[in-house]
Amino acid sequence: MAGPDGPTFVELLTHGTLTVEIFSPRGRDPQQPHTRDEAYVVVRGRGEFVFGEERTAVEAGDFLFVPAGVAHRFEHFSDDLAVWVIFYGPEGGEGR
Repeated sequence: MAGPDGPTFVELLTHGTLTVEIFSPRGRDPQQPHTRDEAYVVVRGRGEFVFGEERTAVEAGDFLFVPAGVAHRFEHFSDDLAVWVIFYGPEGGEGR
């Protein structure tokens, strides 16, 4: 899932506006705001999730939602962090 040179993701399914990936950041998480709404399910590991101005501890089993365009990233995460990433809906998000 993850390579030695940084974050790795694998796209597993695309159907209509739905895209499902597995993401396993390494070292740092360089994510930029996305153009569609997004949900995460933490599969394993733990860390902190930065969402706009908020920061929260996360661990396996947690579910996170990020509206399109909002800055977010994982920080201070364990080496085994892996999350399902679910993109859906129109460009700009459902709340546009």
